[in-house]
Amino acid sequence: MAPSHALRCCKRALNWIPVLFINLVVGWSYYAYVVELCVYTIHSNAERVSYLVILHISLTMFIWSYWKTIWSKPTSPSKAFCLPSAEKDRFEREDRAEVQQEILKKVAKTLPIYTRTAGGAVRYCDPCQVIKPDRCHHCSTCETCVLKMDHHCPWVNNCVGFSNYKFFILFLAYASLYCIVICTTVTQYFIKFWTKKLKDTHAKFHILFLFFVAALFFISIVSLLTYHLWLVGKNRTTIEAFRAAVFPNGPDKNGFSLGFSRNFCEVFGHRAEYWFVPVFSSLGDGHSFDTRLVHIDPEQAKSVLQPNEITLEENTDLPEPPAAHFRLNPKTTKHIFGLGRTRPFR
Repeated sequence: MAPSHALRCCKRALNWIPVLFINLVVGWSYYAYVVELCVYTIHSNAERVSYLVILHISLTMFIWSYWKTIWSKPTSPSKAFCLPSAEKDRFEREDRAEVQQEILKKVAKTLPIYTRTAGGAVRYCDPCQVIKPDRCHHCSTCETCVLKMDHHCPWVNNCVGFSNYKFFILFLAYASLYCIVICTTVTQYFIKFWTKKLKDTHAKFHILFLFFVAALFFISIVSLLTYHLWLVGKNRTTIEAFRAAVFPNGPDKNGFSLGFSRNFCEVFGHRAEYWFVPVFSSLGDGHSFDTRLVHIDPEQAKSVLQPNEITLEENTDLPEPPAAHFRLNPKTTKHIFGLGRTRPFR
C-alpha cells in the first residue's frame, strides 16, 4: 500500500508541471514587457502608461479565469444517482450482466436520464458506483465521475466540465487577448531591433523573444478557442464531438442542441453582465439537460434531486444556479422519432 500511495503522490505532483510551466512563461512575459520594454525601451510616458494599463487589464482577466478553471472542483453526481441499498446488494451479488441491467433499468426509471451506452445499456460507473447522469463521464486522472465532462486538461491540472467550462473558455479568450496585446504593442520595437534602428541592449533579446512566444501561443490558443466556441454553439462537449451521445432512438450528435441562443445561454447564462466575468452563471444543475427530442417533467426532476441537496461549493460568486429547465412528462407523452417533438398519448 505504501509504494502505491507514494507513486500516487508523485503522480499528483508531476501533474502540476504544465501549470508551473504556464506560470513561469507568464511571469517572464510580464517582466519582459514591463521592465525591458516599458521601462528601458519606450521613452514616451503617455505610450508607456497606456501600454501598461491595457496589459494589466488583459493579464488580470487572464489570470483570474485561469485560476478559476484550476481551482473549480469537478462536480460529481449526487447521491440520487447511487443505487438504493437493497438494489445495490442485489446488484453486487448478481453475476449475470442481463440481471444487473434489469436492476439498473428499474432504478434509472426514477431518474432524469435518457442517454445509454452504444449497446443500449444503462450507463453505470463501477469505480464510483453511480448511474451516470446524461453527459457525465468518469475521469481516470481525477478518479471521479464528472458532470458534463468535456476533457481533462493538463494545462490546468483539472477536469473541464459543468462547474468550470465557462471559466475555461474565458481563460482561452483572455489568454488570446493577452497575446494580442503583446504582439500589437511590441511589433514596432521588434521591427526596429530587427532592422537595427535601435541600438543593441539587454532588452533586445527579451523583446524579440517576447514577440515570437506571444505569436506562437496566440496561434495555438485561438485555434482551441475557436473550436470550443463552435462546440458551445452546437451544445456539444469534446467527448460528444468524437462520440455522439446515444439516445433511445440511436446516436445523435445534435441531441442536446436547442438552437444557438439557448446553447450559448446554457454555458454563459441569461445575464449578459456576467458573460465576460469568470463567475459561475451557467444554467442548470449539471445532472439533467433539455434535449431536442426528449423532455421531462420539472416536478419529477425536482423530487429526485432536491432531497439530496445538490450544491456547487465553488459556485458562490452568484446566487444558486437556476434549476434545469424541463417540459413534458415522458410517462404521459410519446416521442415522435425523426421530428424531435412529443405529443400526448391518445
